[in-house]
Amino acid sequence: MTKTAPPHHPRVVKSDAEWRAILTPEQYEVTRGHGTERACSSPLNHEKRAGNFACVCCGAPLFRAGTKFDSGTGWPSFFEPVDGAVTEHDDRAWFMHRTEVRCAACDAHLGHVFPDGPPPTGRRYCMNGVALRFEPEGGSDAA
Repeated sequence: MTKTAPPHHPRVVKSDAEWRAILTPEQYEVTRGHGTERACSSPLNHEKRAGNFACVCCGAPLFRAGTKFDSGTGWPSFFEPVDGAVTEHDDRAWFMHRTEVRCAACDAHLGHVFPDGPPPTGRRYCMNGVALRFEPEGGSDAA
């Protein structure tokens, strides 16, 4: 299933060299190379302030802080993305069948979604913290 980029954020297209120039090696490996960060390695696991989680590549808003929950998996988890902010794709890598989640604006790999989340959606968006940037409500002290 593929959706278009949300109307509040334009589509972002860059060359591989441009992405490498603006991202850290770990950010690049996860978001552009479809990697996975080590569990429990992201400081965003413990982020509890009001605000939004945006794409580290393009800045598109992806998740509201109020949708974040402690899944016990070691990765930041959310039960619902911002409307139209992500796309979902069939992922059969590593002999598994999963649903990959990407940024709708720049196609960055963010993580995967699973059907074992809390109400009201029953979905767990298990995201790589390195693919996200926290933007606190009021706009100060971004992580």
